[in-house]
Amino acid sequence: MTTEQKPSPAATGKATEGEITPARRPGWFRRAVDAVDERMGIKALAYPVPEHANNLGWSLGGLTLVSFVILLVTGVYLAQFYVPMPETANQSIRDLVTRVWLGGFARGLHYWAAQAMFVLALLHMLRVFFHASYKKPREGNWIVGSAMLLLAFLAIFTGSVIKWDQEGYEALAHNLDVANLLGNAGIWFTGNLSSKVPLVLRLYTAHAVILPGLIVLLFVWHALLVKRHKISAHPKITAPEVETPEPFTAHLKRVAAFGLVLLGALSVLAVLIPPVLGPTPVEDIEITRPLWMFWWFFPIEQWFGVAAIGFVILGVFLLLFLVPFLDRSPRRRWRERPIATTVMVVILLALVAVSVNVWIFNPKGH
Repeated sequence: MTTEQKPSPAATGKATEGEITPARRPGWFRRAVDAVDERMGIKALAYPVPEHANNLGWSLGGLTLVSFVILLVTGVYLAQFYVPMPETANQSIRDLVTRVWLGGFARGLHYWAAQAMFVLALLHMLRVFFHASYKKPREGNWIVGSAMLLLAFLAIFTGSVIKWDQEGYEALAHNLDVANLLGNAGIWFTGNLSSKVPLVLRLYTAHAVILPGLIVLLFVWHALLVKRHKISAHPKITAPEVETPEPFTAHLKRVAAFGLVLLGALSVLAVLIPPVLGPTPVEDIEITRPLWMFWWFFPIEQWFGVAAIGFVILGVFLLLFLVPFLDRSPRRRWRERPIATTVMVVILLALVAVSVNVWIFNPKGH
């Protein structure tokens, strides 16, 4: 009778007791990731995220970033065909839409992404406000976020001017009126700074280079502060919250999934509702209505004149910057902060009421 021979450990790949199994060498992709991380510190993003942040409401900041990235990509493409000179700016956009491959789609996607970025930034700041996530030690990050909102507002304004149709020309006229009130402080916004550089070209430089560059710098600062102070706790959660095993990188994947849905929706809007381009401007008339985020200027201009627009913008954003210092109580639930909540709700209702009034009773413009 023969004895059944068992396969050796070397043949099975299993180590016997007391033997040390050699470590399996990672694949090429993992080695590449580790090599990049060793030099760039990418894994520093893998910090823990609280459970309550894994939803859409706490991903609005990330979706604002997605909109900004779409703006950068489409803006680079549009810049290849746009001519920022008063004589040819309007026609270059018409040629872009009618003669350039995907030109009309790129312009439509750029147009809707700009509005999405502004809306998402507002919703993100409202979420932060009503959850009081700006309280100590996060006051500085609220200021950085408010500055980014202001830059986004200015980027949309300059974008509406440089298309150089009747609406853009009238927006520029308001820009000049406010700049003249500032005296030497507003010279950059007028043609007096340089007689050889058209104002449209200077505003295009601000729209395509200066404002996006500042937004990128502030975003990096914003993200570093979020990492330093961590994502704020939910005001309804009083007990110490257990952090999820998922790191921030997993949170970014969730934001990316939401971002794909956003990109799809903006693409549909770009195809179905392309932005309108008006005719070349005519001087000394005022007949258009600007984008909806500027509608609250209408009654201010009618009641107090163009000069009031600059003061109102300054006042609104100054109040926004001061929010963490005006609301210094440790309470974070919105119901426990009646004054701050009431003031914010009144301001929001006033802006909505004015905008609806302009929409209904002033459908065409001035």
